[in-house]
This record gives sequence, C-alpha cells and structure tokens, in this order.
Amino acid sequence: MAENTTIARPYAQAIFALAQEKGDLAKWSEMLQFAAAVAADADMITLIDSPRYESEQIAQLFIEVCGDKLDDDGKNMIRVLASNDRLAVLPEVADLYEAERANVEGTVVAEVISAVKLNKAQQDNIAKALSKRLGREVTLECSIDETIVGGAVIRAGDVVIDGSVTGKLSKLAHAMTH
Repeated sequence: MAENTTIARPYAQAIFALAQEKGDLAKWSEMLQFAAAVAADADMITLIDSPRYESEQIAQLFIEVCGDKLDDDGKNMIRVLASNDRLAVLPEVADLYEAERANVEGTVVAEVISAVKLNKAQQDNIAKALSKRLGREVTLECSIDETIVGGAVIRAGDVVIDGSVTGKLSKLAHAMTH
C-alpha cells in the first residue's frame, strides 16, 4: 500500500499542522481513528467506491455515520477527502498522523508478541529497556502468538528484536546449513 501512503501523506501533514496550531493533537487522534474505522467498514468501502453517488452525498453520509465524533474541522476534512476521492486512504492518514504525533511528542508504540501473556512487571521491564535504547517514552501493545513457542518478538518503529524460540531455531538452522 505504498501508493496509499504516498497519497495520504500530504493530508496527514496538513491535518497535523492544523492540530498542532490549535493544540488539539489528542482530539485529532480520536477523530482520525474513528473516521479510519468507518472508512475501513465493508459497507462504507462499497459506498465510497460506488459510482452511483456524488462525492457530496458520500461525504454527508460519512459525516452522519460519524455523528458527534467529528467537530467542524473534522467534518471539513471528510468533505475535502470525499471531493478528492480520498476517503479510502483515511486509515493511512490516521497512521501517518499518529507517527508524526509520536515523533513530536518523543514517544513510540512498541508491539510485543509473546507466546504467553506478559505480567505487569515483564511489560514494565521491556518498556524501560526499550525506552533506554530508543531514547523515547515507550507504550506497549501486547499480543499472544503461541506459534513462537517461547520468548517474544518486539517491533518498535524500525527496530525488530526477535527473541522468540522459533526465531532462534531459524537462525541456528540457517547457520548449520551455510
């Protein structure tokens, strides 16, 4: 989806500049995440792609579905995206906005995939170590994947740390065959 990211980038940058100017970074995060979820809905995708409706009609329906989750600036964003046939890239706009926000705020979200559920102390230790390594405040998103057998895989921005048993076995197998 590199093309969608390229298309979404100027919109995300413009929205971020507006949010920063107004001091509403968190509010825009909420609006964009909600609008992105609406845009990703199968029925909404069908509507967005339908040639039977004008962009103004699609925008109005989209705004009605979002209800009070959008303020006037958020509604205007939907109208602009609809008029340029760009509602489908709202998920990418939201992701790019969040990346820019995290960059400015000095934070990063790290994905931790483990074989078993991590307790609070383990999560705190991982967050502290990553924060030290990356020089940023770290928020963890934890999930479980029993196929990795043991250990964990951590993804934070461009950093990937594969401490899973499956990953170590793959490295060992590769080393033995080469």
